[in-house]
Amino acid sequence: MSQRNLQIQEQAQTQGQVQVQQMLPQQVLLVRLTEMPVEALQHRVELECLENPWLEASPDPSEGGEKQLLDEGGGSEEGGDLFSPPSEGSMEAVDAAYDYRSEEDIPDFLTGASHSNNAAEYMSYDDTLSLTDRLREQMADFDLDDHEKELMEYLIGSLDEDGLLKKSLAILADEAEIYQGINTSAEELEKVLEVLQQFDPPGIGARSLQECLLIQVRRDEKNPHRDLLINLLDKCFDDFIHKRWGRIAGRLHISEAQVEQLLKEILKLNPRPGGSIGAKTSDRAQSIQPDFYVDTDENGTITVTLSRGNQPSLIISSDADGQQDAFVRQYVERGQMFINALQQRSETMTRTMQAIVKLQKPFFLEGDETLLRPMRLEDVANATGYDISTISRVANSKYVETSFGTYPLKWFFTHRATQSDEGEDVTARQIMAALRQLIEKEDKKQPLSDERLTQQLQANGFNIARRTVAKYRELMGIPVARMRK
Repeated sequence: MSQRNLQIQEQAQTQGQVQVQQMLPQQVLLVRLTEMPVEALQHRVELECLENPWLEASPDPSEGGEKQLLDEGGGSEEGGDLFSPPSEGSMEAVDAAYDYRSEEDIPDFLTGASHSNNAAEYMSYDDTLSLTDRLREQMADFDLDDHEKELMEYLIGSLDEDGLLKKSLAILADEAEIYQGINTSAEELEKVLEVLQQFDPPGIGARSLQECLLIQVRRDEKNPHRDLLINLLDKCFDDFIHKRWGRIAGRLHISEAQVEQLLKEILKLNPRPGGSIGAKTSDRAQSIQPDFYVDTDENGTITVTLSRGNQPSLIISSDADGQQDAFVRQYVERGQMFINALQQRSETMTRTMQAIVKLQKPFFLEGDETLLRPMRLEDVANATGYDISTISRVANSKYVETSFGTYPLKWFFTHRATQSDEGEDVTARQIMAALRQLIEKEDKKQPLSDERLTQQLQANGFNIARRTVAKYRELMGIPVARMRK
């Protein structure tokens, strides 16, 4: 083969088609609305009405929420099986988005781009994002495998309202195994925590005030006092807490004037890195507004109601009828997309809550938490036909008010801890309830050891090891036998 032919072969080009799945604007909007609890959604609706002159409240808004009755078959009173697969295309984008040939042809108002510095971005909902949501978004910036992502989600969920991790990693490892069915160790959690502490805001995931301040100082590489600040916080933290300024000056071989300068720098740090974000949701923490209401009457009929809060029903203004102006058309399409996304959110939320009620029906009838059955995100996904990620979004930061109290939706998800002698699945809550009952009835002069507790639980049909009994006892805050006399 000649050199000319070889060069021609090397320069040959081939064409081929590759399918790349991209989320359309309607789908992005639906995902974000589904993640929002009812208070955040209400704020988002108000913001959209302010920005869109052709979107307005209906003069005849529906009152209350969207109610559905559950019968023995799990269907709705007004027809149709609530647990049949979702209608075809129900999770797809609104038709308006398909009027454009490619993503580049979709106008800015549909993709969320804004050319005004004073206008809020269409797709933005930063003001309603919780600390947990902000941290979860940052996970994509790090190379984590599936197990590490699972552990990261668990650690994020274990942070307190200040963004600090108050429980020891050993206890968290035990709780992960008991409550979440996640097999891990303190050493493995330590590695994932090191990644979490690289997230923003600086100081997040710290296990103490000292570690929180050190993380922030180490991140600030441009601070000329960085090395001295690290030495002060690392070696003289006890002196700092007790305000022994002269001793700090002597140990660091600096003047008291320099110590004063370092103290000014420390006062600029944030001892509550999650507090600034949490402040936006503090009202919610103090007074929870349920996203669902589940009522059970004397006949055992369960009613599921999706809360609308003070959110009005939306319509497109009649003044837009017949308008041919491109500017008006854009806002009308934007408004219709928003209305469609709200309707789809309602359907998704309602179907998911109905599935949870059906799977945990004994609890909703009796209110006894020991009646909760093992339930995973996959179980609800299979019952509704939705993807697991959709179920996770619905369950996150949502609350349901029942006749027996108000609960976060995540509370109803529990894994199988063991099996009874009859082969039935048993949850950790059932085992801990039985364990507490045994301890309450024990002879306080001769309290039961973990070994004796294990034997009695096994006699009652719980296949459980002594080590697990000790874990449950510690998690419940119950001391060992010799301390219970």
